This record gives sequence, C-alpha cells and structure tokens, in this order.
Amino acid sequence: MHPLALAELASPTGTDGVPFRGTPNHVHRTWARTFSSLPELYIQPQSLAEIEKVVNLARACRRHISTTGCGHSPSNITCTSSWMVNLDNYNAVLSVDEKTGVVVMQSGIRLFQLCKELDKYGLAMPNLGSINEQSIAGAISTGTHGSSARHGLMSEDVIALKITLASGETKACSKTENPDLFRAALLSLGALGIITEITFQAVPEFTLRWSQTIDSDQKMFNTWDTTLWSQSEFVRVWWFPYTRRAVVWKAEKTEEEPREPSTSWQDGPLGYYLYHNLLYVSQFVPKLLPWVEWFFFGLQYGFPNGSTTSAIQPSRKALLMNCLYSQFVNEWALPLEKGPLAIRRLSSWLNHLSPSDPDYVPHGIPFSADGLYVHAPVEVRISDTTLTSNARPYLDPTCEAGPTLYLNATLYRPYLADPPCRERYYEAFEWLMRDMGGRPHWAKNFVVGARDVEAWYGKDIAEFRRIRDEADPLGMFVGAWHREKIMADTDGVLELEEMEVRRVKNAENGVVAFGSLKG
Repeated sequence: MHPLALAELASPTGTDGVPFRGTPNHVHRTWARTFSSLPELYIQPQSLAEIEKVVNLARACRRHISTTGCGHSPSNITCTSSWMVNLDNYNAVLSVDEKTGVVVMQSGIRLFQLCKELDKYGLAMPNLGSINEQSIAGAISTGTHGSSARHGLMSEDVIALKITLASGETKACSKTENPDLFRAALLSLGALGIITEITFQAVPEFTLRWSQTIDSDQKMFNTWDTTLWSQSEFVRVWWFPYTRRAVVWKAEKTEEEPREPSTSWQDGPLGYYLYHNLLYVSQFVPKLLPWVEWFFFGLQYGFPNGSTTSAIQPSRKALLMNCLYSQFVNEWALPLEKGPLAIRRLSSWLNHLSPSDPDYVPHGIPFSADGLYVHAPVEVRISDTTLTSNARPYLDPTCEAGPTLYLNATLYRPYLADPPCRERYYEAFEWLMRDMGGRPHWAKNFVVGARDVEAWYGKDIAEFRRIRDEADPLGMFVGAWHREKIMADTDGVLELEEMEVRRVKNAENGVVAFGSLKG
C-alpha cells in the first residue's frame, strides 16, 4: 500500500483532521454472487470532506476508484483490486420542502431508507423498480426504471446533483447549471466521479390497489395495442414460455384502506425452498424445467386461466417484487410495438413450434434450441421517457420517439450453481434483441462491446466520452467493464485506468474473482 495511505490509516482522525476510513481484506461480492473482488482498500466515508480526501489521496497514490452500493447489478462493473468506495454511511436526508416535495439527500441512501424518510413527511417516490435495495446514486447511474407508461427512468425526477471529480473538486450540475455534465451524470455508470448529493422531486404519498391475473399469452397479445399498457398507471407482465401464459399485474392509486394479499404455504419458507430445490435438481435433469415452471407458478398464480389475486398497499411496498435467488439477468429495451413479435419469435424458438401451430411465427434465430430448457418467466415492463421535461441522459437506452418495452430474461442460480442453458440461451436472446432493434440495460449481463455502443448511441456516446475525459482525464474511475463497454478503441490505456489481468473461477460457490493491475 502507498505510504500516504498507510499514514492516513494510522491516524484515527487523519493527518489533516479529516478521517480516512479504509479497511483492507474486504471481499466485495455482487448480490447474486456472480462476481467478487478483493480491493486493496474498502473505504466508507461519512462526509463530503472525506470523499474529496479519498479522491485526492487516490490521485496522489496513483490508485483507481470504484464506487459501489448494494452490488445488485450481476455484472463486473464494480469489481476492482484497487480502492473501492461504499457510501452506505453517507446516507442522510439533508432537507425536505413539504410544500413542493423537493428533497435533498446524500447519495448513499438506499431506496428503502429514502422511502421511510419520505413517509415521515407524507411523501413518496413517484415510481420504483422491482427492488429497493440500491442506493439512489446507483439506481440513477445505471438507468433504473419502473413499470409504467406514465413514467420514464428514475433519473427524470432528479432536479440537480453534485459530483466529486478526479481533481477532488465537487461540482454542482442541473438542467441549467453545467447541463452537459448533468446529462452525463444522470446515467454515469460510475465513470465520471462520485455522485455525492441529489436533489429529487418527490410526490404526495399514495396507496395502490393492485391485481394480477394469469391467462393465455394470446389474450395479452390481443390487447397489446389497445388496453394492456393503458389500463392502469402501473402495469407489468410475466410471460411463461412453456405454458404460453402470462400474468398481468396492474395498479392504480386509491384512497381505500390497505389490505394485504392472501397468502399460502408457497409464499413462505416451504414454497421458497421447494422451488429452490426443484431448480437445483433441474440443473442435472433439464427436461424437468417445463414441469417445474408449470407446477410452481400454477401454485403461485393459479392453474385455471383467469385466476386473480389482489391487494391494497402503500406504493413503497406494492411496486416491489421478490427476486428470490441468485440470478443472471439479461434485459433489453426496444420499441413497444415490436413486443408481440419479439415474444412470439422467442416462443417459437424455445417451444420448437411447427408452422402448423397457430402461434408459430418464423423466429430466424440462427442457434439450435435442441435440448435447451430455460427458467421462466420473462419479465415484460414498459416506460416512456418522452413524457419528461428533464434532461435526457446521453446513455439513455430507451426510445426517443415513444414508449419503450423492456424484456428481461432471468436465469436463476440455484445454490449459486450456474444454469447449463445460460450461454446458448443468452446468445440467442441477444441475437433476437439486436434483430428487433433493442439496446441492453446497462446494469445487466450482456456481452456487447464498445463498437456496438457506438453504433447505437452515435454522437451521444461521443459527447459522453468527451465529458468523461474532461472530468477524469487520467481514468481514475475507468475499470475493465468500462473499457469493454463504453471506451473508445483509440483511447489507449489511461494512466490510472484499471485493467483486468486474470479471472479465477471459485469452485466452491461459483463466484468469479478478479485480479487487476492499474494502467
């Protein structure tokens, strides 16, 4: 370790009175245990002065910085063998204007903590994704969205933010102040600096009456262009390939008293471990998967078409879902109108449909599905970023001319075991998504590289790179993931950039460990 860092660690309050809260020998893992790494230092600052000091020390010690929250992204975007900054202890709500709903907060606050704080003032977040474990900074930095044609990305509700750059200077930005930096920071992928403060537009708290109904996927297709996505403010779908059925979940604001959904044994530990063990057995006997999916999701949602469950819950609870187990997720954004064809093509391929089947469409996927059995369901959601008056992030993957559909192919890792179908399924899924004009969700597992990104984002990725280079010319915040996905081939290795040199598979639990060198 560099002598400067050692000297700071040896002093409880820091040599300048500002603490340096670094810890060696911390193993960082993603939530899904898909990746892990051993940073030289794991640093948890508690003030802006500490964050600025970490950046200045890193520059003096020639160290790379990776910023992480809960590690919910299953990719290697935060993996490092250098310095890792976690902002869990930098999580205070700084001010709340109860009249306007404008809230200023430190960037490390987790969404579940933020929702609790807002509730004290009769406020709520306008929209949520499927989980609330992420930090607010992590959620906006990766393009988190919800399930609503009336909302876009979570970043649309960010009024302003502050970000500490590689120089150690903290800059404020908004739609009118440093607007280019603002557009880059709204979906920064951690490559610009450390977001330290966020000004957010909350709304009055609200309760949702929701219901979910399982029926044939043909019924979903028949209403796709008419009522499916407009019937309620919040709508999401789970599509089950093998049974050709879909669960449609919808929620609307209400003044009614809360009412929890009815529960049964499959909602508790017995159901959790039954499904987990069935998934694990199917690792060795993949042909069981269609039966496992029919059985478990029939228990959960109902076997007869038209089965419905409902509840009335606060929005902070109703909009969430249980992710269950360690998983890979491969999610793409594509034009909403292409959804039925994309799903039907995937169904024809997975189910080996013949031209005589009424649901058959030519899939065109140039990979064999023979012997391939995958987990279900595929999550189907929607957003519309064209409705916001806020700045559009440079790296926003959504459609600029209308609503965006998200298709998310989830694969569970029962007891942390990688599913044998993963490589071929995702190869075919990504081929189909490309063919349908899609772009990947930044936080998920996808294999495309920087040249694909250039083709999709054109002048926007060029502008993002320009702003990134001005904010961090030495590459302090550039890691192996950034080099592969968003950096230009002509850049060369930057002075403080971290390059991956080896990747070791852990035979015990399937975790992949990183060993890296700085440029």
